Amino acid sequence: MKLTRAMLALLIVATFLSALAVIDARNENRMLFARLQQLRQQRDQINVEWGQLLLEQSTWSTHARIEQVATRRLDMVMPQHVEIVVVHP
Repeated sequence: MKLTRAMLALLIVATFLSALAVIDARNENRMLFARLQQLRQQRDQINVEWGQLLLEQSTWSTHARIEQVATRRLDMVMPQHVEIVVVHP
């Protein structure tokens, strides 16, 4: 009889500890899922920003823009035909 009660008590304690472990695992799962959602949102925002930066870079690096900056800021001009020298290797 004592052995049966001891086994029953052991099973109750084991069940209680198992329930606590399940609760802890589910809580950790919820926290990790929330963190995953935050990181996905951050990734999406960074991807949008990256796309905007690529668009801005392509705008600033167009040939017309470079020629405009060279002409206005650096006072560069296109050379005349007589000023062009072709060098052959």
